Amino acid sequence: MLDRSLNAAVSGRRMPRLDAAPAGWARSSGLIPYPEAEAVMEAHASAIADGAAGELVWLLEHPPLYTAGVSAKPADLLDPRRFPVFRSGRGGQFTYHGPGQRVAYVMLDLSARGRDVHVFVGALQAWIIEALARLGVRGDVREGRVGVWVERPGPSGAAREDKVAAIGVKLRRWVSFHGVSLNVDPDLGHFGGIVPCGVTQHGVTSLADLGAPATLAEADAALRAAFVSVFGPVADAPPPL
Repeated sequence: MLDRSLNAAVSGRRMPRLDAAPAGWARSSGLIPYPEAEAVMEAHASAIADGAAGELVWLLEHPPLYTAGVSAKPADLLDPRRFPVFRSGRGGQFTYHGPGQRVAYVMLDLSARGRDVHVFVGALQAWIIEALARLGVRGDVREGRVGVWVERPGPSGAAREDKVAAIGVKLRRWVSFHGVSLNVDPDLGHFGGIVPCGVTQHGVTSLADLGAPATLAEADAALRAAFVSVFGPVADAPPPL
């Protein structure tokens, strides 16, 4: 069984700004190429650290691709020719991005939010758990396993755990970038070219696969409301791409 007490502790994590200033909230349409998105994140995070830009949460979709975090193992890339593969400075191992998956890049100034990396990761998990609850899905966390998971019956009737959202972030000068990805209705078969996040014992799922279908717009609304609850107010911002 999933650790319910751990889940409750994470769900209670909050990380508002000390000055209550709103973070920008932007959404791009279409499929955004990964290299361009990463370059925008790098530049915006640097601008935040320099005091030249405000915080930003950027929602988007990518075309089908794999990214390798700093802990990625070459053996976990099972089909290197299937989709483009990009090296990434974020934490974690291999993951998949593609249509039907809501990626949220989170560029926050932790100097204004308490400078606690552990609390920050817990707050990201709490954000996703609360958004899932608004969409009718119970999300959970596991000790030593970053991301958000659901428990469901397996083929034999025994409980199994599948990941519904991944988390991979990087900090530079106490400013975060990269972020989270929520599987709304991607092609789950596309995860077959990698060992997702290096985890072989568990699977990957989506809202649609769980029988809780949602549009991207509905997922975005849940993410926004949950973000306000965990991190504080937001204000509409133009998408950087």
